[in-house]
Amino acid sequence: MTLPPKGRSGRPGRPAASNKAASTRRPDGKPAPRADRAAPRDGSKPGAKPAGKPQARPAAKIEGKLSPKPVAPKPAARRDDRPSGMAQASSLTRPQQGERPFRIANHPAKAAARPAAKPAAAPAQPREEGREGERIAKLLARAGVASRREVERLITEGRVRLNDELVTTPATILKNLKGVSVDGKLIAAAAPTRVFRFHKPAGLITAERDPSGRPTIYNALRNALPPGTPRVMPVGRLDLNTEGLLLLTNDGELKRALELPATGIPRTYRARTFGDISQNQLEELIEGIEIEGIHYGQIDANMERRTGRNQWIEMTLTEGKNREVRRVLEHLGLQVSRLLRTAYGPFELADLPRGGAEEVPQVLVERFRKTLKTQPAQAAQPAQSAQPAKPATPNTEN
Repeated sequence: MTLPPKGRSGRPGRPAASNKAASTRRPDGKPAPRADRAAPRDGSKPGAKPAGKPQARPAAKIEGKLSPKPVAPKPAARRDDRPSGMAQASSLTRPQQGERPFRIANHPAKAAARPAAKPAAAPAQPREEGREGERIAKLLARAGVASRREVERLITEGRVRLNDELVTTPATILKNLKGVSVDGKLIAAAAPTRVFRFHKPAGLITAERDPSGRPTIYNALRNALPPGTPRVMPVGRLDLNTEGLLLLTNDGELKRALELPATGIPRTYRARTFGDISQNQLEELIEGIEIEGIHYGQIDANMERRTGRNQWIEMTLTEGKNREVRRVLEHLGLQVSRLLRTAYGPFELADLPRGGAEEVPQVLVERFRKTLKTQPAQAAQPAQSAQPAKPATPNTEN
């Protein structure tokens, strides 16, 4: 048995290099490339690429599954990675060590182009508590000059003065009406609130004057009211052909409170109609009704008596919209030949003669004003539930 020759290290199986210089240089004397120094063991030519695709390195094994090789995130580009021109421009504005920072916005041209900052909103002024006096519009309305809305119009037109100075706002606070004048006439101190019942006949306009020259309620009141009665204003309206109870007062504030639908003061009417109607149809009005896009709140309607196709119907409502009673009855197929208002809140027409006027006792007026403050929360609640909330408007004609 012949053993392989031993190398320089004495280990078997490794041939000894006899001449190192000869193995690393070509015949022409130049150093041989690394691929020529050692031939591969598989017998291929030196410097040749291995056949086949190189084997991929197995990925790290985590919990029995192969996870892809993590890819390092690409670093964000720095400002200095921009083109050299931009880097040089930025270096001009970048503060050096020990220098104060320079801001482009401080340049006069840039500062002029920048819009000016909005001024800070002024803090809301707290509401004045414990103020002495009341608004001039309220005082003038209480004095019977006009309603509060009419007084505001007079102030806007420049017809109200205080000590020869023009009043420009109805929110002017005064303790009294001393020195206040309207159209050059001094206003006396507010008189006590007075309320009159007036039986309005048909054929009169509920207004102070009429452009067409038709007679108004003031033509009849000249003889109906007692001498010395202050100027009075009608509460609500009754149209030309409607008769019955019409309240008059010298207090504009009370007038406004009585007219508002939100106050919920009931108004009662009696209508003489012609046509076919049943009590069941009238009782359906308690749920309200909509006519031509206008919603009317609940109406308590009852048939009093009937003679053939003629009947008297009593209706109580709290809104008092323009011609409400007539429109509802005509929508039910009835013809209204006479309409009479018999009550307005606690005040009734009773046996007051047509065209006559009578003052309500002061005790009853003051008693009613005390109940008026709590009445809207109780009486107006059913009317508000029957329709969506809308801006309060005074009743007009019926």
